[in-house]
Amino acid sequence: MKIILAFLLFLTLAAAQPAPTTYQATATTSRLTWTGHAEAGTWAPTGTVQLLRGALIYDGRTLRNGRFEFDMSTIRHEDAKLTEHLQGEDFFDAKKYPTAVFVLREVRGGTATGQLTLKGITKPVQFPVVFEQLPNNRLRLAGTATIDRTQFGVNYNSSSFFQNLGSYAIRNNFQLAFSLEVVKL
Repeated sequence: MKIILAFLLFLTLAAAQPAPTTYQATATTSRLTWTGHAEAGTWAPTGTVQLLRGALIYDGRTLRNGRFEFDMSTIRHEDAKLTEHLQGEDFFDAKKYPTAVFVLREVRGGTATGQLTLKGITKPVQFPVVFEQLPNNRLRLAGTATIDRTQFGVNYNSSSFFQNLGSYAIRNNFQLAFSLEVVKL
């Protein structure tokens, strides 16, 4: 009798859980902004990169199983020469590696965990994220991730790899500020 009651309680609780729902990213309302930093001084160039596609699953409590692809040929800075340099082999080599991919495992306690792939190298990452429910079956995820570019083979002017760079040294860490919108399918 106790087993039957326990089984019925389990079925009742399982039925009360919201069903996992797939949400698709909307590239037109999503933003990704990068900021780099000189090792010395205050120079901090900033620019954008565009979302190509993305999706995740939300069950009413937990965001998980997401995949977001970014078009590295769209990495931009207001200076055309810097844009060309960032797209080139010294930085993100957009011709050889046209996409960057973030695979979201889950968001728990305001922290996103997953794996980032840049230049064909995949590393675990975690960063703070805030998400909010919007009208019309939409969600917004926003935050800033700090990424060590040298873990992905982007070593250009890193004082960890090159000596005596002086004012040409670039910090290893850069920031990716994001605001991604997803809509229920």
